[in-house]
Amino acid sequence: MEHLTRIKVRYAETDQMGVVHHSVYAVYLEAARVDFLEGVGLPYHEVEARGVFFPVVELGLTFRAPARFGEEVLVRTRLAELSSRSLRFAYRVEGPKGLLAEGFTRHLCQVEGRAARIPEAILQRLRPYTMGP
Repeated sequence: MEHLTRIKVRYAETDQMGVVHHSVYAVYLEAARVDFLEGVGLPYHEVEARGVFFPVVELGLTFRAPARFGEEVLVRTRLAELSSRSLRFAYRVEGPKGLLAEGFTRHLCQVEGRAARIPEAILQRLRPYTMGP
């Protein structure tokens, strides 16, 4: 399953030339990831309320073209890998004229501040949505 998240580029996210700063893309990926999880029935605030956390342990981005103030970007998110202790999301960020960036985030499961196995109920919910690299 590929999940789509639309984000309007805000002025505060851009430099003086109206181009989105590279650091903002990590925020876009986070918004898309949270949206993906909600879309599969795992609102992240409810996952955290169970004491389960998925901190980002790796982030990769390749930039292809700039996003600009006032544009709407589309973030395509998919669950690329799922194991007993980690997950990896893949993203494509697109603008009105095509591909802007592509990247990934890798997350480890933590319970009570320690690395842990992903609870079976969460694994069961995510397995049908794993699409591979």
